Amino acid sequence: MSHTGTLKRREYRLIIIALLLIVIFVSPYFILGENAHLRVHDNLDSNLAWYRILAESGQMLGSVDATIPQIINGHLQRGAFGTEFSGIVWLHALFPPMIAYGLSQFITRVFAFLGMYLLLKKHFITNQEWAWIRIGVSLAFALTPFWPSGMLSTLGMPLALWALLNIRAGERSWVNWLTLTLLSLYASIVLGFFFFISAMGILWVVDVIRGKGWNLRFLSALIYFTFIFMVVEYRLVYSFLFMDEPNSRDEYFHARLSFLRAVRLSLKNYVLGHNHVMSVHGLIILPVTLLSLNIVVLKKRWEQEKVFIFLHILNAVLSIWYAFWFYKGWIPLTERFHFLNTFNFARYHFLRPMVIYVLFAISLKILWEYRAGWKHACLFFLAAQLLFVASFNEEIVYRKKPSFQQFFAEKQFGDIKAYIGLPQENYRVASIGLHPAIAQFNGFYTLDTYNNFYPLSYKYQFREIIEKELEKDHKLREYFDEWGGRCYIFLDELGKHYMFKKNSKKEIKRMELNMQAFHDMGGRFIISSLPIKNAAENQLIHEKTFDSSESAWKIYLYRVSISQ
Repeated sequence: MSHTGTLKRREYRLIIIALLLIVIFVSPYFILGENAHLRVHDNLDSNLAWYRILAESGQMLGSVDATIPQIINGHLQRGAFGTEFSGIVWLHALFPPMIAYGLSQFITRVFAFLGMYLLLKKHFITNQEWAWIRIGVSLAFALTPFWPSGMLSTLGMPLALWALLNIRAGERSWVNWLTLTLLSLYASIVLGFFFFISAMGILWVVDVIRGKGWNLRFLSALIYFTFIFMVVEYRLVYSFLFMDEPNSRDEYFHARLSFLRAVRLSLKNYVLGHNHVMSVHGLIILPVTLLSLNIVVLKKRWEQEKVFIFLHILNAVLSIWYAFWFYKGWIPLTERFHFLNTFNFARYHFLRPMVIYVLFAISLKILWEYRAGWKHACLFFLAAQLLFVASFNEEIVYRKKPSFQQFFAEKQFGDIKAYIGLPQENYRVASIGLHPAIAQFNGFYTLDTYNNFYPLSYKYQFREIIEKELEKDHKLREYFDEWGGRCYIFLDELGKHYMFKKNSKKEIKRMELNMQAFHDMGGRFIISSLPIKNAAENQLIHEKTFDSSESAWKIYLYRVSISQ
């Protein structure tokens, strides 16, 4: 039996073990079902409700100008819920929410692993003896706590890079083109791949400048990849090109940081990363990569490790770019070019997880080659990172938050629906002290919502309801007026807190809402997770309090007492 054959069989066994560990990692979603604990921010409070609303709206395949009647009086465009060509949309249309969520997690993590593994094996860590580096780093990358509804928008980048580098090198396999095609069905261009493709475009330009030729095959692949995304995201393209009605993004204002605060944010992002693309690298990977860089500098291995040094520079530049996108020095440009405010160009830092884990792999290789005594240290670093990233499993991180069942409280909201006794489309509600996504998930028609793309005219209309509360708190006023993605009933007493559970002792005592404006918009009921002590002053009547052992909330139902 040849030594090479033995190494290959060992590599196959490691791959199988890695895939089994991914299965174990996602198993709580299937074992616990609705008792599983999930991320709330930009997940339970929004996307998971949107998928159900879209599936039940009858507008899954609706026209580009169709609307979703259940939310903000039908002012929300169908396009705000994404394309019907997205795989995650169909998972939630075909399966119960937790099965769909678990399948999405499994699909994303498996292809994240395969993509990083193929990329490292073909282009960075090619020797057979380093299979453990390829597989271990790929597994760690696949277990990172990505933003769930982003799917493969960031974790799919290694797979796309593998295919594009193959094409760039002259490989003619149809597999590369199929990979690019299928990735567009399980990723978003605005949540990752716009930045990836434009970065690859820069690489093509650099190749031309360096005299490597025009490489029309590589350029064609980039054009094709972009075109496929444009077809998949045709609703987004339509809204960008043909919808001229002012929307909530038109008042988004991002450039407000001083120079020193931008510097601090650069360092924070460099060490800790970002909530939507958590690479979990600060404790182990960062010291390892810096140690390896020190070895390269001391040994003057500049020529041998040009890619490694470039990736270090790129990693730092991406953090600086992210932070300084919010630097107030942009104001003259944003005032002149409006799209600089409405499109978040800071997201080039979404490339960082891929960059960081490729750096980690190369760093382990450098340490392995440096001295014999470092080999055991490399194994320790990799094992430590795997344990560390595994500890970010949602069931561990969010175990003290409401479970899926407790969050959406379907039985409790079913009781509320039955108590009101009217068809849900005949009245509108709004929530206080809890996310409106909960009422939306349970079929209620809401005046409030969490969406970052809706008519500006509706934002102004809704603002009349909370105008006095915004006057009390400049932070809330700034938050609503200069973003407005959370079109919520904001109260000065509560601030930006939207999850008051049933054990809360908080009471609302000084609420000042314009209930006439609320009533004129069709609002008839307030769903509050806290008692409103001055309800009568706000023309509200307490109807009933609802509690359930399956719910995280105690719900106080108030009816508007304004006559027709």
